[in-house]
Amino acid sequence: MYAIISAGNKQYRVSQGETIYIDKVNLEDGAAISFDALLVENEGEVKVGSPVVEGAKVEGKVVAQVKGEKIRIYKYKSKKNYHRRAGHRQPYTKVEITAINA
Repeated sequence: MYAIISAGNKQYRVSQGETIYIDKVNLEDGAAISFDALLVENEGEVKVGSPVVEGAKVEGKVVAQVKGEKIRIYKYKSKKNYHRRAGHRQPYTKVEITAINA
């Protein structure tokens, strides 16, 4: 059984017991989080919502607030003595999927 959910303007294919990284959500570690299901597949039977499947919810638990890998940004213009260096680490929320209720 799997479902497709939407979180932070992105869609994820999830099944029970999986761990996913979504855009940061301000919740405490261990807090429950719920998502609407856009599509649910159960033993070959597929339910597609418009936009969400009625009565279908995906339950999860916040495991941790984490950061992604560092991205290095470097700007350079030749012959102009122009150099700029910056870095960025995207914040994510690590979520464990506990149940798919369809």
